[in-house]
Amino acid sequence: MMTTDLAPLWAEVDALTEAGELRRLSGAFARFIGSVGDAPAPLMLACVLLSELEGRGHSCLMLGELAADPCALMGWSEEQWQALAAAAGPLPKTARAWAQLLAGASQVWHAGEFSYDEPLVLDGDRLYLRRYWRDEMTVANTIGARAREVREVNGARVREWLDKLFASHREADKPDWQKLACAIAVRGSVAIITGGPGTGKTYTVARLLALLFATAPDAAGQRIALAAPTGKAAARLKQSIDKALNELAGKVGGDLALKDLTARMGAARTLHSLLGARPDTRAFAHHRGNPLDVDVLIVDEASMVHLEMMAALLDALPPGARLVLLGDKDQLASVEAGAVLGDLCHDAQAGGYDGATLAYARAASGETIPPAFLGGAGALAQQTVMLRHSRRFGGPIGQLALAVNAGDVGRAEAVLRGGAEGVRWIEHAQQAHVLQLAIDGYRPYLETIRGGDPKAVLQSFEAFRILCAVREGEWGVAGLNEAIEQKLEAARLIRRRGEWYVGRPVMVTRNDYGTKVFNGDIGLTLADPARPDSLRVYFLEGDEVRSVLATRLRHVETAYAMTVHKSQGSEFRHTVLVLPKSGGGMLARELVYTGITRASQEFTLVSPASAVLAEAIGRKTQRASGLRTMLER
Repeated sequence: MMTTDLAPLWAEVDALTEAGELRRLSGAFARFIGSVGDAPAPLMLACVLLSELEGRGHSCLMLGELAADPCALMGWSEEQWQALAAAAGPLPKTARAWAQLLAGASQVWHAGEFSYDEPLVLDGDRLYLRRYWRDEMTVANTIGARAREVREVNGARVREWLDKLFASHREADKPDWQKLACAIAVRGSVAIITGGPGTGKTYTVARLLALLFATAPDAAGQRIALAAPTGKAAARLKQSIDKALNELAGKVGGDLALKDLTARMGAARTLHSLLGARPDTRAFAHHRGNPLDVDVLIVDEASMVHLEMMAALLDALPPGARLVLLGDKDQLASVEAGAVLGDLCHDAQAGGYDGATLAYARAASGETIPPAFLGGAGALAQQTVMLRHSRRFGGPIGQLALAVNAGDVGRAEAVLRGGAEGVRWIEHAQQAHVLQLAIDGYRPYLETIRGGDPKAVLQSFEAFRILCAVREGEWGVAGLNEAIEQKLEAARLIRRRGEWYVGRPVMVTRNDYGTKVFNGDIGLTLADPARPDSLRVYFLEGDEVRSVLATRLRHVETAYAMTVHKSQGSEFRHTVLVLPKSGGGMLARELVYTGITRASQEFTLVSPASAVLAEAIGRKTQRASGLRTMLER
């Protein structure tokens, strides 16, 4: 058998790796694939790109993009791509030609064949790592089947309770989308409720739970679970739903024992905890053979749920259970591969409701869906509702978020430069501007430490946060955290004595089941009251505070500044978003929008170069995925 000389290709791959354009894993993965049977150079090139794209959040390699403009796909220069392409020999010119080449490789399984053991999967014009193809198929098949399950409900009884649960006043000539969301969700095995900050997603789902409690034949035995991707998001979900149900209890009086419902739900949990994550394995305790003990599952911040986690969750969900996904489809997608919520409700703003949904919604809620939202978008669209009115973001912060989300650079810059209260733009900034903001923003919590109440200190710390678009460099998390520490010490607000010191904020970077802290959790380092020479890290979980000895936390990093990705699920009174000098492929509209919407009262944008904002707003993230195609199929 004739073997291919891959030395020139590996030389170019290594050069790109050394230049920081590729992960070392990408070249290693391609070499592994090439070790199994004869491997043509174009296949090895595709493997390098596939692995690299997976690291950037894509679930597959789109062959059309590979054939059309690889430079745009990878963010490389024309010279870098041409050198790599030349080393790989003649490359296919079309997606079809790429598919034909890949289909003939022994390492590639063609979707639709009887069985597969190969590490790569070719499905139409998409090349996958096998596990991501399997995960997409799981999500598409399970969500699709659930979307087609329309349950029998008593429309008149649903209408009766919805009229009690929702206030009679609303905007003239506009439907109450929250009320519609409850009516639509109650009849399905899956429901998606999406909307921006302040549109009332948890307010709505609290009323949905009350509606289910009032109308389900076996309401007293319903097992309800609340979950979110992070501990902070889970705590906020539980807190919001408890508050909404307690307020409802006063309105409905003795007609509904909502306090019993609140007590029975228990605490909200992270998805890892819910599924029973186990150390040193990707497997969970709960799966199809050992399903979750739940009848209704509410998942908040669903935009943060990556493809593998969503597949595991759906696999563990009992067939008869209801699933309700809450989230903002326009926020940043998950750090890991996939953009599941964005794919599932990609066209939610258009509605696409058919005649049957229109008639049911009118009968069950008394609300009329406007003609502009009618259509035939498929089964999942009939179970998806987008909330459209923000009760929190009516001011300048909301106007800025809307402008960014719409890609309107001119409008966004006008809001930032307009001098409106609560919005500020520091253009042509120096790092000193960020450091002064840090002094002003963090001084209150550091002064609160003297009072000795960990909960008060934690709550004070949550009022202000610096968010970064990148990790490295002067304008990234690493550079700013070190500079902020030095500035705070110079101002005598902290006293560093090695790595750990009183007042140090830390973020957990890896799940630790022994200490029950999880990736993304934020804690503050304070003196141990029982042992003044020891330090403990305190975490706020809803209204409760728990602590862990600092010496037991092995995977943490200082968190005066954190990435926008890690801030999802959080809200701060004053949010500072720091942009780098140049954007690159990582800086996009969703990142800026997510950063803005973390602010509840005050937002400050800091940028060393004004043009970076326009560049970011003009770039919309498109993650390669076949999920929408699979759902349609």
